[in-house]
Amino acid sequence: MKERLATVRGYVTILLRRGPAYQPPDARDPDQARIVWEHGRRNMQLQAEGKMALVGPIHGAGEIVGLCVFATPEAEARALMDDDVGVRAGVFVYDVATWY
Repeated sequence: MKERLATVRGYVTILLRRGPAYQPPDARDPDQARIVWEHGRRNMQLQAEGKMALVGPIHGAGEIVGLCVFATPEAEARALMDDDVGVRAGVFVYDVATWY
């Protein structure tokens, strides 16, 4: 275990939570539906580029509505999240933690 721990790398984990403008999926107006669609499209692009190791929605976790694990340094992950259309629109807010 000590040998393995010496080689462990960190992944930046994002817990996506409901923001002040959040509308549930079954009650979203068309504008918010477009925002969430673009949010998802961009996440798939970031995953295809190798920047996100894992990404997806979470159901049944209260305020937590999504999870993503970045394979980038924390500063880059934060910059990417701050530029997310859903975050900018207040649909989502996020917490950051490093996962080893």
